[in-house]
Amino acid sequence: MNLVGNWSYPTTMKFGAGRIAELPDACAVAGMKKPLLVTDKGLADLPITLSTLDIMDAAGLGRALFADVDPNPNEKNLDAGVAAFKAGDHDGVIAFGGGSGLDLGKMVAFMSAQSRPVWDFEDVDDWWTRANSDDIAPIVAVPTTAGTGSEVGRASVITNSETHVKRIIFHPKVLPSVVICDPELTVGMPKFITAGTGLDAFAHCVEAYSSPHYHPMSQGIALEGMRLVKEYLPRAYDNPNDIEARAHMMSAATMGATAFQKGLGAIHALSHPVGAVYNTHHGTTNAVFMPAVLEFNAPVIADRFDAVAGYLGIAGGFDGFKAYVNDLNDRLGIPKSLSEMGIETDRIAEMAEMAIHDPSCGGNPVKLTVENLSQLYRDAL
Repeated sequence: MNLVGNWSYPTTMKFGAGRIAELPDACAVAGMKKPLLVTDKGLADLPITLSTLDIMDAAGLGRALFADVDPNPNEKNLDAGVAAFKAGDHDGVIAFGGGSGLDLGKMVAFMSAQSRPVWDFEDVDDWWTRANSDDIAPIVAVPTTAGTGSEVGRASVITNSETHVKRIIFHPKVLPSVVICDPELTVGMPKFITAGTGLDAFAHCVEAYSSPHYHPMSQGIALEGMRLVKEYLPRAYDNPNDIEARAHMMSAATMGATAFQKGLGAIHALSHPVGAVYNTHHGTTNAVFMPAVLEFNAPVIADRFDAVAGYLGIAGGFDGFKAYVNDLNDRLGIPKSLSEMGIETDRIAEMAEMAIHDPSCGGNPVKLTVENLSQLYRDAL
């Protein structure tokens, strides 16, 4: 199969192995002549980053790099990134990496045009209309993992370093102008990152499919995204050089993030506080919560996941799907409980209060309260 494509949904996308070579063309389309490449600390010195800087340099775009980005990026990283953007007189951002690099890069482009604090643009009601929309810098996104799908998102997750609360910052113009999805960039991912990011994509699809909101397009994308994860995540985990599996997982990640326009739910509402307080890997944390949340939502979603199980070739309907999720977690070395990740009971009440204010709560098919969120934390422990 020729896994190469030029897509225009949900934005301009260049998909296929080796297409990072087209980065200069993508920058030209976006209107950039002097971009700042934003990535995270772990990627800064890796070959994929250095070779991308070489591509930029050879095309006359310079090789400006900002990499002071934490695994759960915060407003301090953002302030430093905006300062670097302005000091270098840059005219656009190449957001490069996994969720942290992509999210922070998009926010650097966004906040370079703003005078108000970033928290004024949280995804609440129409707060995005407070922004100066005219001078937001263009963004080209280059994912190097297959999980968050932030390359096709109109928002970023930023952690408040004082309150340890994750906030979703939204603006329509944060959607990158051009995305380069090159599966060769994901070949070097360690097994635990392959697993965690892949299961993040799976969680996006599961929660979008579970959401009660009406969005048939997202429903169909979520269903096929789940199939791709089922077929290809174990292959990518077992053989990191399987470029076909890597390509399909990169598609699944993009699909998951496109699908969750329909909504997320309790998995993400529970996971965000854990990541903010304990600095855990987001996708891995999602995977730990998934079995408990599926059981919690069962009265509402069991019938629709009977159909999912049939499409995925899983026997036993919803119960079979739940068993499959547990087996997949085990297969990929995911911790069986939060306690295995170092989470303790003494902060459940605090995290439940944080979770109930997470925007993801609105997409859960069963109404969430502080009480049932607390119980879900206990169940996952």
